[in-house]
Order: sequence, then C-alpha cells, then structure tokens
Amino acid sequence: MSEEGDIPETRLHRLLNSLKAQGISEPRLLHAMEYTPRDLFVPELFLDRSWEDSAIPIAAGQTISQPYIVALMTQSLKLEARHRVLEIGTGSGYQTAILSRLCRYVYTIERYRSLMLEAEIRHKRLMLENIIYRYGDGWDGWPEQAPFDRILVTAALPDEPHPLLSQLKINGVMVAPQGRGSVQQLLRYTRTKDDHYEVEDLGEVRFVPLLEGVAKDA
Repeated sequence: MSEEGDIPETRLHRLLNSLKAQGISEPRLLHAMEYTPRDLFVPELFLDRSWEDSAIPIAAGQTISQPYIVALMTQSLKLEARHRVLEIGTGSGYQTAILSRLCRYVYTIERYRSLMLEAEIRHKRLMLENIIYRYGDGWDGWPEQAPFDRILVTAALPDEPHPLLSQLKINGVMVAPQGRGSVQQLLRYTRTKDDHYEVEDLGEVRFVPLLEGVAKDA
C-alpha cells in the first residue's frame, strides 16, 4: 500500500522495482511501463491505487489487470519492434498502450463500444498512433488482418481457442488465460506447423471470462 504523501514518481519506482524482483527483466518493457501513466486508465474513484501492484475495477464489470500480470503476459510474448499484434479485450486500454510501444501495430478488439471509445481517447492523449480498433466479438479474432506475429487474450478462454490459433503465423506466439473456474492457467502457445502448437504453462491467473458476441453496452 502506498504511504500517504508519496509522490507519484516514488510510487512508480517502487512498482518498477517490485516488477524486477518478480522476474520482469526486459528493458524495453520496463521502459514502456515507466512511460505509460497507469493513472490515466484508472477510474477516478481508484486513483490513489494507480501505482499499486493490484487489479482495479473499471466499467462494464471489467478490470485493469495487476501490473505484474500485464508485464508477465507482455514479456511472455517475446515482442519485437516489427511485430503485428492482435489483442482480444481492449478494456481500459492500458495493456494496449504497453503493447503499442513495443511493436509495429496493435489490432485490438473490444465487445463494449464505450470501453473502446474511452480507450481510444486515452491513446490519443498519449499520441499512440499504431493502434487499430474494432468493436466486435473477440472469439472471431480479426481474420481479415491475419496472420499475426503475436496474439494476447485478456479474458479467460474456456477451451483451446482454435479460431484464434489459426490466425497465428508459423512461429507465432499466443498468450492467454484458459480455464472455466475462478482461477485459470496462463498458457503460451507457439505455432510450429500448420496444426501443431507447443504449449507452456506460465502459472495461475484470475481473469473475467471471454464472452461471445458484442455487448449492448455498459
């Protein structure tokens, strides 16, 4: 918990040191997290928790993920500057912003129009211009723009996501939480051949489920 009177820079550096202590070592990623103001993406009611290493509720029953989970998922993608990334679940736009600083393009899909529009406004404030938005069903992915170098799913999948995996390039990587309970496994898929994937278990996580269809709205 941040102490009363801490300046934002102190809280930020404390958070970054915590991430390093938990194994987040990619310099470009740490730089992206340092220069992406999390408080811009947090509801006003929770501004004092912006730099805590914890998840925070946002509109539509969604959350802005714990910074460590954002960092872990991003680091697990093994991003390169030339990569095109598909993100399923824009949410607040915080994870999207981190991705955008590390790759060529982010294609992000959100089922709540209001969340998508609010995220777009935040990204414009940060002058992030390599993000392409779609209001739609994340289950379908974005076949018109496939194949992707990387795919990141920010909600829990109940089963192996064949439609999304098919939109990966050969040697492409997808990171996604998977499981039907309140606790899921974070999995990393690497596409080695047309219908062959290596799967690694990265540990337990907690995400809201990925729902089908688009929402009427928040």
